[in-house]
Amino acid sequence: MELKFISGKHSGLIILLVGLLLTGQISSGQTIRITAAADLRYALAEVVENYKKSNPDVKIDVAYGSSGNAFTQICNNAPFDIYFSADISYPQKLKDLGLTISEPKLYAIGRIVLWSNSIDVSKGPEILTGKSITKVAIANPEHAPYGKRAEESLKYYKLYDQVKPKLILGENVSQAAQFITTGNAEAGIIALSLALSPSLREKGSYFLIDNSSHQPLEQAYVILKQAQGNQAVHKFAEYVSTAPARNVLKKYGFVLPGEIN
Repeated sequence: MELKFISGKHSGLIILLVGLLLTGQISSGQTIRITAAADLRYALAEVVENYKKSNPDVKIDVAYGSSGNAFTQICNNAPFDIYFSADISYPQKLKDLGLTISEPKLYAIGRIVLWSNSIDVSKGPEILTGKSITKVAIANPEHAPYGKRAEESLKYYKLYDQVKPKLILGENVSQAAQFITTGNAEAGIIALSLALSPSLREKGSYFLIDNSSHQPLEQAYVILKQAQGNQAVHKFAEYVSTAPARNVLKKYGFVLPGEIN
């Protein structure tokens, strides 16, 4: 970098700024850019809010969507620092591609539920075959782990062939939940973390689907190459494993690493 000496009334300010940069009093890494699975929309937002109370100078931007779409964006050089996936396989693939600076770290195990705001779901997934239900919402299993697990569960209960004509697919699990709340579907299979969220927990009811009916929703995060040298990113990643952050995840129904499912 070429430094030019400036004379006149601005020279003192230039010297001051250079001095602050050299002593580290101006931080160049205080923005954290996160891409996260849609099931984390409320849980991670609360984790971020709590973190910023003791780190008010850190700016944290979070984009929510399907894990598969986020994976594709990262492969196409999207400017994210941390990737919170609903399926550990995506962070592992990024590591294998050389796009990360950390190992994938398991932060939670998700659960799926049958949810509705208009019908009784207490009898479980079998109700989806009834004639009164014409539309069933799930996330798109092609790129959304929660949609994939919903599909696996329907096949496990031998309901998939009957329910398939009724399925409407959300871009992610959050949109699938939105289809139900807006009346575009009578019921659906969504994330427990969304069913327990402030926007849904008072509006409907859920049936917890047996986790033996599908592959585990092992959710992991990874620090991406874009975060090289950004200490704020590493500090936030460490916070996710602390008791306050884990308690928030537990509040939203996540099973935590090291705990019995």
